[in-house]
Amino acid sequence: MLIKKKKDLPDNQVTDYSIYQSRRHFMKTMAGLGLMATAGGIIQPSFANTSRQFSTNEKLTSFDDISSYCNYYEFGTGKSDPKKNAHSLVTSPWSVVVEGECQKPGKYNLEDLLKPVSIEERNYRFRCVEGWSMVIPWMGFPLAELIKRMKPTSKAKYVYFETLLDPQHMPGQKTKVLDWPYTEGLRMDEAMNPLTLMATGLYGKDLLNQNGAPLRLVVPWKYGFKSIKSIAKIRFMEHQPVNSWQKANMTEYGFYSNVNPQVNHPRWSQRKERRIGEFRKRKTLMFNGYSEQVASLYKGMDLKKNF
Repeated sequence: MLIKKKKDLPDNQVTDYSIYQSRRHFMKTMAGLGLMATAGGIIQPSFANTSRQFSTNEKLTSFDDISSYCNYYEFGTGKSDPKKNAHSLVTSPWSVVVEGECQKPGKYNLEDLLKPVSIEERNYRFRCVEGWSMVIPWMGFPLAELIKRMKPTSKAKYVYFETLLDPQHMPGQKTKVLDWPYTEGLRMDEAMNPLTLMATGLYGKDLLNQNGAPLRLVVPWKYGFKSIKSIAKIRFMEHQPVNSWQKANMTEYGFYSNVNPQVNHPRWSQRKERRIGEFRKRKTLMFNGYSEQVASLYKGMDLKKNF
């Protein structure tokens, strides 16, 4: 499917939450009839997957909060820095290099990478290690779809991701706060889990720069810093990669980054979280509430040792 890029809108012109909810209800009704409505008429549902199999029904965080309260150190360490500074990032054209233990390595234009995929909408809990959380209506496709297309070999045990390295347009990369470019990794079975999403948008529109445009990773049972943004490279590896936060501080950040309220960060408790837009804290759920779908991936593992 060709993804038509939309012009970014000012925050105050984004669809109101109540209107967005009404539109979702209408689309689900149309899907039940075997059709999907668009501005140009009617298309088949395969071009707009409305499956909610993995979504939460919790109240969504507002678009304004999602787009203004961000972790994206390439544009600054403050939560409001990405919104102020990310406008400098050029996201079109965009390409992703695929390499390593696979049969289909190469440099792929984003449009070609997205052509065969079906964009889905999923409402995922999104939790950050500092104790705050959101519920975000992501648009994207399962990472498993992309992996299958690249045909990894039997040696591929891990999937490594790398953010664009562009200090000219990503001013945070001129600092030494992290070892650039930003890197992340997943075990292959984590990457193939149906929950794991390659996100291209949220709230029904393309990702904004501060949210990781044009392509980012979303792994809802892990802490938010595991969700690498502006992906420019994917590598299939035999051995476990070292991610950026491990490089920064091995004692505080592990490879897995699973939400586990029983394991405290050395500088704060993980047992409670505050949802953005709310005052009262809530209990942190194991695997961020996705235990049923992912607990089996870690059977037999010491989750305090493998944090």
